[in-house]
Amino acid sequence: MNLNGQICVITGAARGIGLATTQALIAHGAKVALVDLDFAALTQALNGLPESQALAITADISRGDDVARIVTETVARWGSPTVWINNAGLARHRWIPDYTEGEIDVMLDVNLKGTIMGSQAALRAMMPQRSGHIVNVISTASLRGIPSETVYCAAKWGVRGFTQGLAEEAAAHRIRVTAILPGGVDTAFWDDASQREAPKQLFLKPEHIADGILRCLEMEDFCVPRELVLRSLDDSDFSVKPE
Repeated sequence: MNLNGQICVITGAARGIGLATTQALIAHGAKVALVDLDFAALTQALNGLPESQALAITADISRGDDVARIVTETVARWGSPTVWINNAGLARHRWIPDYTEGEIDVMLDVNLKGTIMGSQAALRAMMPQRSGHIVNVISTASLRGIPSETVYCAAKWGVRGFTQGLAEEAAAHRIRVTAILPGGVDTAFWDDASQREAPKQLFLKPEHIADGILRCLEMEDFCVPRELVLRSLDDSDFSVKPE
């Protein structure tokens, strides 16, 4: 895919991997609808981005009406999206007995339900043109259980299973689907991870993940990179802090 002129939607675009990917896409000539729930962070993210290539949409991806509005606003500005990147996600680091029902709900709603509904919207928009690329940013937490991230793992395992099924259905419509599985990345994800050591100096940067996403998007349309795992050379599973 030649990214110049492509119409892209990125959720969780106000910071971290989402913002780095937005900046990389715009540098390659794409038009990007930046979606985030945090209006202030989204406004700040727009600074320095060309107005002709950037559109800010404040939305809650766990709400169906908000997801529908993402499509409506993108189409009104540029046309139907050709790339949709489900990147929004969050974690609460807790021991299993310590999770509140609200924390469980928000992680399942944003990470799992939000990705499902974003993929639905993308597929519906792309099916008439029989082309497009959906990218789901998941995590290596979908490959193994991790202490203090159990609910996050549950959500991401669900996203990975959903993405595999999505890829099969989308292929019948000539639409590509890619799962990106980052390991440790130096983002706000770790801000409340007091239960575990998080040596951010050994982690990848958001720009590394953005680069991996772009390389997948730029492959020839007949080539489908189904799953890409990205970890730094020094990344490993971490021991739990003693109490």
